Amino acid sequence: MFDIGFSELVMIGLVSLIVIGPERLPKVARIVGFWLGKSRAMIANVKSEIQYELHQEELRQLLNEQVNLTELNSTLEETIDSLEETQKDLKHLDEHK
Repeated sequence: MFDIGFSELVMIGLVSLIVIGPERLPKVARIVGFWLGKSRAMIANVKSEIQYELHQEELRQLLNEQVNLTELNSTLEETIDSLEETQKDLKHLDEHK
């Protein structure tokens, strides 16, 4: 996410030590670590929820396609039956001539 190298971390540590002071630095570091952990967990949770919703949407689309294919298959079978019936009728008419 952030492109922070070792030298940047050392610089942040030194500035923090000067600004905050050595007495309060461990407490501040724990608080920052706690909130970073919370934010990472929250981000991971949001990512998993988004993945779940995307998966559900894909399943809905597949189900929709399956229903459409079933309807198409039914229509195709009806058309085939109708054509067979017409073919029989034509044969029957041809036999009577």
